Formats: sequence, structure tokens, C-alpha cells
Amino acid sequence: MRCPFCRVDNDRVIDSRVSQDGFAIRRRRECLHCKRRFTTYERLEEMGIKVVKKNNVREPFDREKIRSGLAKACWKRPVSDEQIEQIVSLIESDVYATGETEIDSHLLGEMVMARLAAVDQVAFVRFASVYRRFQDIRDFVDELQPILKKNAKGS
Repeated sequence: MRCPFCRVDNDRVIDSRVSQDGFAIRRRRECLHCKRRFTTYERLEEMGIKVVKKNNVREPFDREKIRSGLAKACWKRPVSDEQIEQIVSLIESDVYATGETEIDSHLLGEMVMARLAAVDQVAFVRFASVYRRFQDIRDFVDELQPILKKNAKGS
């Protein structure tokens, strides 16, 4: 493993532990050249799942794309990086648990929205507005109706 600071390929592992989601090993390393420390993650290489886009283009499943979309939706919201990582891990687990080699992007988006709705409603609406390509205020109102009804029943 090359040091991200000095680029020398000479380090030692200081600590290893299973990540919170249980699907990765977190390793703390120390560069033997510059003495700086850094973290790496070792993940199981899963079968190559393809995401089928609306135009039938297939691209590899990328958890970083999900994390990026969630981070944008949760910007300036009380949602921690750990919560975002947990959502990404849960979605990734759900995707691999299907046993399928392809997943429709629509289904993937719905999975993200379902998880996000349980964490932060404003972030959910932000994500939905981009994912569902809202055109006007009516689209926002239509999306908010189920949330408002749910909250009215819970009050």
C-alpha cells in the first residue's frame, strides 16, 4: 500500500478491525518512511452487479455514487457521515442480497429514498426532487402529501 502523503510503498498495520457494517476491514497503517498514519478499508470483492439505467445502458454498481447523492441531499442537515455510511451499507447489502447480477436504477433510487425518508424528511425531499426530476411546485406538493398525512396521523 502506497502512503498517500509521501507515496512510498513501505508501511505497517497498527490496528485492524471489522467495520460497523461487517462487510469491510478497517486498517490503521503507519508509513515507515514519513511516519504519518492513514486508514484503509479492505472489502470483499462481490460479484459484479450492473445498474440498468433508464436508457438501458448498464454500468457497474458504485456505492460512491450513492454516497455522493446522499451527501448532497443531506448537506446542512443534521445527518452525520456515519448515518450516510450506514444507509449506503444497508443499500449495498440489500442489492447483493437479491442475488441478481443486474438492478434497475429505478429500484435502486426507491431503495435510497426509503432509507433516507426514515432519517431526514428534508433530505428525502431534496433527493426525490433530483431523482424524480421535479418540474414545478406541484411535484413537490405531490411528494409531500404522503409525509404530511403520515405526520398528521402520528400527532
